[in-house]
Amino acid sequence: MRALIGTHDLLFVTLDTLRYDAAVAADTPTLASVLPGGAWQRRHTPASFTYAAHHAFFAGFLPTPVTPGPHERLFAARFGGSESSGPRTYVFDHPDLPTALAAEGYHTVCLGGVGFFNPAAPLGRVLPGLFAESHWEPAFGVTAPDCVGAQLDRLEKIIGELPPSRPLFTFLNVAAMHQPNRHYVPGAAEDGLSTHTAALEYVDGRLGRLFDLVSGRGRPCQVIICSDHGTLYGEDGHVGHRVAHEAVWTVPYADFILGAP
Repeated sequence: MRALIGTHDLLFVTLDTLRYDAAVAADTPTLASVLPGGAWQRRHTPASFTYAAHHAFFAGFLPTPVTPGPHERLFAARFGGSESSGPRTYVFDHPDLPTALAAEGYHTVCLGGVGFFNPAAPLGRVLPGLFAESHWEPAFGVTAPDCVGAQLDRLEKIIGELPPSRPLFTFLNVAAMHQPNRHYVPGAAEDGLSTHTAALEYVDGRLGRLFDLVSGRGRPCQVIICSDHGTLYGEDGHVGHRVAHEAVWTVPYADFILGAP
C-alpha cells in the first residue's frame, strides 16, 4: 500500500451488516470475477456495529485474518508500539485515512448508506465529516431497493467533474444487506438469511458499474471491500447485532487492484 499512494486511486467499500456465510453462499458472478482466487477471505471485524467498526477501519484496523498473526496492515495511523505495521504499510501522521489522503492530494468522497451516515442528526455527521465531500439521501438508505444505483448516479457525477489528474479516494457504505431487506425476495413477509443473501446478489448486479467508474480515470485503483459486521436472524435467540456472536464477528474481506497495467 505504501508504494501505491499518489499513483493509484483508492476505493473502500463496506457491505454493511453482511455475514460471511451469506457472502460465500450468494450467487455473485461480478465479485467472483475480481476476488483473488475467486473467494472471500474469512476475517474477524474489530467491532460489532457500524459506528465503532468504521472508526477502527479509518485508523487502519481492517478486519483481521482468522489465522494466527501478526498480520501486516495495509495502512495505519502512526502510534508507538504498533506490531502490525511493516515495510509495506502506508503509515500516516494523521488520526484517520481520509485526512491523511487529503494531505497527499487526494479528493476524498463519502457516499453513506446506513443511519450513521445520515447528517440529520449530529452523530451522523461524525464519520462523513472526515471527508472533503460527503453525500447521503434517503435513496441511499436501508429502505431504498436500489440504494446502490442511486449512490452510483452520484459518484458518476462526482467523477465527471473531477480532473483526471487528481487522485480520488471513494468510500462507499452499502446499506442493502441491513434490515429491512425482505424487499429483495418478492413476497417475503420478514427478513431472514435468505433475504439477506438476496440483497447481496442485488448489490453484485451493481458492482460492475462501480468498478467501471473507478477504473476508468486513467489510473489503477486499489480496492478494499469488506463487511463491517454480521447480523443475526434468531440464532441463539438474538436478532440484530452489537452482540458477541460468531455470525456477527466473522466477516468477508478482499482487496485487489483494478486497471493495473
